[in-house]
Amino acid sequence: MDGDQDEMAGPGVLAVPELEWEQARLRAGVIGRLAEHVPVGLAAVDEAAVELGISRRRVYVLLERYRQGSGLVTDLVPRRSDGGKGGGRLAEPVEQIIRELVRQRYLTRQKRSIASLHREITRACAVQGLPAPARNTVAARIARMNPVEVGRRREGAESVRPLQSAGDEVPVVESILDQVQIDHTVIDLIVVDDRDRQPIGRPYLTVAIDVCSRCLVGMVVTLEPPSAVSVGLCLAHAAGDKRPWLERLGIDAAWPMSGKPKALYVDNAREFKSEALTRGCDQHGISLDYRPLGRPHYGGTVERVIGTAMQQIHELPGTTFSNPVERGAYDAEKMAALTMAELERWLVLAVATYHGTVHSTLGQTPAGRWADGVAATGTPVLTANPTAFLVDFLPVFRRKLTRTGFVIDHVHYFANALKPWIARREALERFLIRRDPRDISRIWVLDPEGTVYIEVPYRTMSNPTVSVWEHRQALARLRERGATEVDEAGLFRMIEQMRTIAETAQKTTKRTRRERQRRAQAGTANTRPTPPVPELPVVPADSEAAGRSVARFGEIEQW
Repeated sequence: MDGDQDEMAGPGVLAVPELEWEQARLRAGVIGRLAEHVPVGLAAVDEAAVELGISRRRVYVLLERYRQGSGLVTDLVPRRSDGGKGGGRLAEPVEQIIRELVRQRYLTRQKRSIASLHREITRACAVQGLPAPARNTVAARIARMNPVEVGRRREGAESVRPLQSAGDEVPVVESILDQVQIDHTVIDLIVVDDRDRQPIGRPYLTVAIDVCSRCLVGMVVTLEPPSAVSVGLCLAHAAGDKRPWLERLGIDAAWPMSGKPKALYVDNAREFKSEALTRGCDQHGISLDYRPLGRPHYGGTVERVIGTAMQQIHELPGTTFSNPVERGAYDAEKMAALTMAELERWLVLAVATYHGTVHSTLGQTPAGRWADGVAATGTPVLTANPTAFLVDFLPVFRRKLTRTGFVIDHVHYFANALKPWIARREALERFLIRRDPRDISRIWVLDPEGTVYIEVPYRTMSNPTVSVWEHRQALARLRERGATEVDEAGLFRMIEQMRTIAETAQKTTKRTRRERQRRAQAGTANTRPTPPVPELPVVPADSEAAGRSVARFGEIEQW
């Protein structure tokens, strides 16, 4: 997106209070099913009204709002009311007290009673000189919450595990995108930098696989350890059209397997439990399910993909193998030959070949099973705006607006679109802001109404594009030199000095080369220049590598 006033339509999923979000989720599940039918029968409407505890007329209102919107949870978030017949009569400060104390006192393992919660709410209201709500009002707020979420907070995750089945068998997945498994691994390969082709270490791979067809629907290769951003990037890759990306890589290969998953199945790692990922999945109608503890076979599909991929990687020059015994005297750094871009291109070709190979479990090719799924259920839903989709999964900050814009980690951001808000900034709450760690030269700010993201660049446009990792290194260097206060100008001077040292050093260390490659990736977070097509690397014959050959795409095992 260009310009300093670009807007990105996208509701602010983190700006919605928790109780209202849970109510909207419940509504979306019921109303979404109704919206699939045209026309909607009266019996179905009445059934939905009973399930939601609302009137028939209200069901029709919500159905119309859902159809006119984007089919997202935020289309059904309760709208503010000034009171009146049928409206909410509690003042917003009272509602805020209820929301906060429900979260802090009721949704905990201490399992406080509603009576105890109501007493605390009454005391908090008295301290602020506000009228206390009735106990029935508090109970009604809790009753509208998602019972699964309440059970998870009060009883523990095991009490509400959605994936339990008789005989401890993994549930069968019958349609494409009904379940997508996602996981990470460090790749058993040392890559080289783009300029000097010197070793920079091992990258990480994040993959998403459709369980029904065994097709890979998403893939991300990065130098950064697994994080919530890795998950968001992989989801965005899975949900969007891959053709522009393949063109940038310069690869003539088919990879039509794309679409928003209905359910995302992951392990219990921290990056899969972030607020941004949880709300992002809710917003886009993706069920987020966690692997039951002690049942590793529940995630076996994606782990087999990763295991087989690593076996093929062991045939490439620069492999570290899986363990020191297997590696022997093989010098992985000396033999390293592939850049990040070349490794990514190799993986794409491997995936394309795998999709066209008959799978022993399926009895047909993954591509054929995917085509059957499309014929049975229709073309999967793709994201119309991949950037907007990704933003919903980026790390979150909350900041007050100042006269000169926003300040995050000593860096100032400003756009003309902020001027109307600056004029009334004292009356506004903290803004919700998203930032891509790969490129902090811009942020996305949610407007006060919680409906549109505004892209806001550096206030000083001449500052270079940097990643959050390079920014942190410069900040640490300044503090090592005794800087008690850090300003933006000094911070970017340090970044430029560090870059100059890295570029002019006579002997470049592996760490410096890795940082330079990180900067190159940060500068191409949205687009990447097409690298020259490399020939398949050949392992030099030596005492350890003699007889070994590069993995042939036709020999890829069953993922």
